[in-house]
Amino acid sequence: MTNPTQTSRRNFLRGAGVALTLPWMESLPLLVLAQAQDKSANKPPLRFAHVYFSNGVEPAHWWAKGSGAAMEFGKAAEPLAPIREDIVFLRGLYHQKAFVSTSPHLGRMNLLSGAPVSLDPKEIRVGTSFDQILAARIGNRTAVPSLVLGIEPNELRLEDGLSMIYGSNISWVSPNKPATKEIYPSRTFDQLVGDGSGRKLDRSILDLVLADAKSLQPKVSSGDRRKLDEYLESIRDIEKRIDHAAKEERLEGWKPSLKQPNLPRPGEELPQNVPDHMKLMLDLIVLAFQMDKTRIATLMLNNDLSQMNFRFIEGVRGALHLDLTHNGKAPELEAMYLKTNQYHVRQFTYLVERMKAIDEGGSTLLDNSVLMFASSLFDGDAHGADQLPIVLAGKAGGALQPGRILDYLDKGNDNRRACSLYLSLMDLMGVQLDRFGDADKRLAGLCA
Repeated sequence: MTNPTQTSRRNFLRGAGVALTLPWMESLPLLVLAQAQDKSANKPPLRFAHVYFSNGVEPAHWWAKGSGAAMEFGKAAEPLAPIREDIVFLRGLYHQKAFVSTSPHLGRMNLLSGAPVSLDPKEIRVGTSFDQILAARIGNRTAVPSLVLGIEPNELRLEDGLSMIYGSNISWVSPNKPATKEIYPSRTFDQLVGDGSGRKLDRSILDLVLADAKSLQPKVSSGDRRKLDEYLESIRDIEKRIDHAAKEERLEGWKPSLKQPNLPRPGEELPQNVPDHMKLMLDLIVLAFQMDKTRIATLMLNNDLSQMNFRFIEGVRGALHLDLTHNGKAPELEAMYLKTNQYHVRQFTYLVERMKAIDEGGSTLLDNSVLMFASSLFDGDAHGADQLPIVLAGKAGGALQPGRILDYLDKGNDNRRACSLYLSLMDLMGVQLDRFGDADKRLAGLCA
């Protein structure tokens, strides 16, 4: 049973929309001192971002061979050529639950979880995605635990009797609840300026909660009152030191390369030009990483079964993305589908090149990141899920060696689980799990 005396010692200080959680009183000074003495902050943190594109690829044109500067690509992946030395091209990874699903599209929308998607129309259920596991474990280190972005809104219609909530989301905070996806650039910008909620950040959180602290003090024992005072004063001391260092243009440990946004606030309206919208969202991910507002981000370039029209691409006429991907191998539609593949790849290349150009004191933003580009299908026309098109970029602080192709097609099902990749990526981000999705092994050959 819970000791009511102990329970009363855990409280929350609140003010102006900010809540400061108090741990057990006996631990308060030690907790703050441990945080203040953390020396691991002397180097840039690692970031993770996933860029999703829907409805797979043209398999005949999705390939790579060679390594480093000599790496060559099929037509669909050709826009990766400028960043060939910055990527790891993965071949053969798959999700067993997606492969055996009887739902050709929505049953395979488990890209970041590997868990089975419920085919019962009465129950929304898919596994918690690994980006949200990262957000839950390390998201408290930044103002925004994770950015969950998209271009198309959530769809409320049914497809094959199932909710399109599956097709509209890849990030899930629980098996039954998708993370809130933001499609407005202006709202995303506001989330990054301030404390993560769109509210302007006051320099001292304590100023907002002192009144609540005073009301708490008479309710605790004299010993705990002294510990509460020490806790508040220790935080105040840390803030004073940070203020002093900031005035000298110096911070103890690593310092973000950008203090204030270097792009203007986007307009309130939702962009109607798809290329502009995608570029804005990619730029906002870069801004968030550069300012250290978040270290985890996902972006859906389009929903599954997307209604996006790609007529803005030269040579693509009339048909929606869904129609182009389900083309029955008709030559004209297949050629336009290839153009949409290339367009999606160019968005990822743009993100990689932008991050590679940002210096963080001897290394680049890309060096200190892991970026993942993938779709939930391989052959969009055949709904093929026997493997997934996945590309990684970045060096993860030196733990990853780019400029390689890793082929797992001939290694057997137990050695080519995409969830093994996710276990390895979570390891890199400092989160270790014994098992995730359908895997309990790390991906062989990924890390040194």
